[in-house]
Formats: sequence, structure tokens, C-alpha cells
Amino acid sequence: MRILLSNDDGYFAPGLAALAQALGTLADITVVAPERDRSGASNSLTLDRPLMLRQAPSGFYYVNGTPTDCVHLAVTGMLDHLPDMVISGINHGANMGDDTIYSGTVAAATEGYLLGIPSIAVSLASHNAQHFDTAARVVAELVQRIQTQPPTEPMLLNVNVPDCPWDDLEGQRVTRLGKRHKAESVVKTTNPRGQTVYWVGAAGAAQDAGEGTDFHAVANGSVSITPLQMDLTRYSQMDSVNAWLKP
Repeated sequence: MRILLSNDDGYFAPGLAALAQALGTLADITVVAPERDRSGASNSLTLDRPLMLRQAPSGFYYVNGTPTDCVHLAVTGMLDHLPDMVISGINHGANMGDDTIYSGTVAAATEGYLLGIPSIAVSLASHNAQHFDTAARVVAELVQRIQTQPPTEPMLLNVNVPDCPWDDLEGQRVTRLGKRHKAESVVKTTNPRGQTVYWVGAAGAAQDAGEGTDFHAVANGSVSITPLQMDLTRYSQMDSVNAWLKP
């Protein structure tokens, strides 16, 4: 089995190293990740300049672009084979609910999915993340299950793991995305030159976090596994919009 690994925290991130180590005995691993932290890059592609591919002493490849650039470059130009799977992570911090729209971690996996490859995004749900080994073991077991029972249709999974020792996990749950309150206001401040600058505010608290959501699963110590899709069509509004077009 051949797996392409990427992330949005950069090729030097501890979560990426933990993932590569855990999967190294299960598959042939290639790592292509951003040269720096590109959190929040979403699905952006770099179209205004060329990309450069370099290799670090660790053997990991890194690109001066976004997470989506990394997967796109690897699959469509760098590799001489199509990976059997794309895995992105392990992200330092959760990617639940509305986070998935902005997340570079999810975006890297999404690019694999759009290129026809089963893909997984995995995040450790803590900003003071410690137990990357737990998340890596969760992914390794998922990979083994997928090897035993390959998906019958394109697959994109968003996985969030509580930041705790393996033995403290309360199982795994298949969930739906929850929803956050709106983000906090931007933070206005002044830089050393006296210029006014703004920092984007923190994400809002969870609003839709009831049973069955990713927020609820992680808050109760369980691994959240959410199957995602990329069809953004709002089918319920098609008839009403079409009515506007009638004379």
C-alpha cells in the first residue's frame, strides 16, 4: 500500500512525524507538506508563482505553497504512481463543525478525494496537544480496516481525536458536523510603526453540539469520524430559484 501524507502545520510538525512513524510499518510512505505553517489556508491553490519542491534531512518533501498545492503537486506531477490513500495531519488542534471550511488539514485530504483517492484528515482536539501517539494509532487502525474492507465509493473522512492516552478513549463514533456560533470580533491593535492592524478573532463556541455531532463525541472522550462530501448544491432551493426565471 502507498500512502501520501501531508498537513497544514508544516513539514516539521510533530503530528506529521508521529503519523509517518505509525504508518511506516503498514505502507510505503511519501510526505509532501508545506514549508511553513499554513493553517487556515482552506482549499487555495497557488496560481501566481511557481512552486518549489525540496527535501529535508528527514526525507520529508516540502513545498513553498498551500496544503492543497502539496497534494496536487505530488499526485499530478511528482509521484510516478497514484497513492492508494492520502492522509492529512495530525493537526495541532481540532477541526470540527465550521472549522472544516477553513482548515488546511481538511483541504489537503479534500484534494486527494477530488483526485479520486480515498482520503482522511486527522486532528488532535487540543491547542496544547500532547498525545499525538493516540491519534496516530487511531489512524493506523483505520488504515488497517480500510485495507481489509476497501471503500466501494470515493471516501473523505474527517477524524478528531481527544487529547488523551489511548486507554482513556471512550470508543469511536460516526458523527455529523456540528456548528459554531459566529466568530469573535477582530482584534484591533497598533504595530511598532504606529499603524493600525487587525487580528482575525477566535472561532466561536459550539452552538450545535448535541448528541451525534463531532463536538459531542470529542467532549465525551470519543473519537469523532465524519464522512464528508463536496457537493455544495442546495437542492431544496432549486425549485424556488427556478421560479424566478419563469416569465
